[in-house]
Amino acid sequence: MPLAVRPASVFEDVRAVIGPKSPTANVCFCLSYRIGSKLNNELRGPARAEYVADLCRADPPPGVLAYDADDEPVGWAAVAPRADTSFARNRKIPHIDDLPVWSLWCIRVRPGHRKQGISHALIQGAVEFARQHGAPAIEAYPLDNGDARVDLTMAYAGLRKNFERAGFTHAADTTSVLAGHPRVLMRLDLR
Repeated sequence: MPLAVRPASVFEDVRAVIGPKSPTANVCFCLSYRIGSKLNNELRGPARAEYVADLCRADPPPGVLAYDADDEPVGWAAVAPRADTSFARNRKIPHIDDLPVWSLWCIRVRPGHRKQGISHALIQGAVEFARQHGAPAIEAYPLDNGDARVDLTMAYAGLRKNFERAGFTHAADTTSVLAGHPRVLMRLDLR
């Protein structure tokens, strides 16, 4: 199945992958690491969608989307300069140097489209997106789950082996734990 990964500049496509079924729901919409907790808690229902729609119109947009052969959006990856995310202040995920790195922190594949290589395409697409926007390096904070199964709702951070397959290397341990698995800092140098 041929996949295309493009910047997430079409809000309706972003909504199709990460938006709530109900417009009044207060689900993540992939904002929890992008904005401060105060604003994240204040944005309710439709205001969350409006905020994401504004992000999609920004340059750069908030991430990348994977599209299938029918041009249906089937996956999402959040990627942005770390300085523009809560990872800039996160006490559990260390800064290993002063490079203005980009962070890749969420990968989501729509149900019915899993096990087709979409997450791998999203990682590659996010890397290219960051490279095109001048990122000297890109970081991810995936679960180090070994061979253990991971609850799909908590696998949004990605899995260490998928980032290793994409050329990322272990850069640091973190004190962050998600779904009972430690998260590690993985990095890919783009220089």
